[in-house]
This record gives sequence, C-alpha cells and structure tokens, in this order.
Amino acid sequence: MNLLSEIRPAHVRSIAPKTAPSWPTFDQKSNQLPDPPDHFIKRNGVEYAGTHLIFDFWEAQHLDNLELMEASLRRCVEVSGATLLHIHLHHFTPNGGISGVAVLAESHISVHTWPERGYAAFDVFMCGDAEPEKTLPVLKDSFCPKKVNLTEHYRGKVVENV
Repeated sequence: MNLLSEIRPAHVRSIAPKTAPSWPTFDQKSNQLPDPPDHFIKRNGVEYAGTHLIFDFWEAQHLDNLELMEASLRRCVEVSGATLLHIHLHHFTPNGGISGVAVLAESHISVHTWPERGYAAFDVFMCGDAEPEKTLPVLKDSFCPKKVNLTEHYRGKVVENV
C-alpha cells in the first residue's frame, strides 16, 4: 500500500492526465508576456466567453457507477475537442451518488447524481473552439434518461457601447 492510498479513501478518484498544455513563457528581451489569445467566442455577431450548458436528467440509470461516469466524462472531453487537465470524482458509498468535475483548459464539466431519484445534474461550460453541445449524446447514451431538461447560457457576453 502506498502513501496516497493510505490518505485517500478508495471511493475518491483523482486522475491527472499524463500531459498538460504548455503555458506562455516570459520574454526576457521585451520584458513582457506574449499576447495569448483570450479564447472568447465570436458566433453570429455575438462575442462571449463561453457556452454554459446545464442538463437535468430524470429517470436516468447507472448514476452510481463510478467507472462509467469517469469513462463518460473522458468521452465528453474527447468528442467536444476540449483539453482535459484533471478529473476528480467522489462516490458517496454505499450505493450513493457521485459528485465530481472534469477540469478543462476550456473550463469544466461537473456532475452531481441522486441515484435514488434517478436524477443527475450535469454542468458543461466551455470556451474557445470546444463544442460543448457534443457532450449531450454521450451522456444520454451512458445514463439513458427518459427526460432531459436543457438550458443554454452565453457567459461573458460582450456588450458594445452604442
């Protein structure tokens, strides 16, 4: 048994990817950081920080399956074109729900489940070129909800002074 398994309960998972994105480096000659892109989105004449999707799943299945949840979040990251930085999931045992987050370079995907009610709350917020809408089919396929409520918000809308 290693030290990590001694201090972290078995029902808590914290998984970091093997590679992380590179960050801008300081330019000593000009004494400045380069101007990195801010990853705001410009679509249909609107500029905003990111798309925030909220999914409520009702009469869903497998909401206490930690391995399925992790695999589903990883698949969501892949299909949306996002960059995974870290996943942390907590399984409330015995036979309880799951709460957790996939931290992305583009923001996050979070989840909270109540298996005893067949309810799951997913929160998908992404900026830049990521496509958060592509996560819904993955999550529906994994958890088979009979009813889905979806809300969409454009976070950080830039309002032009007229």
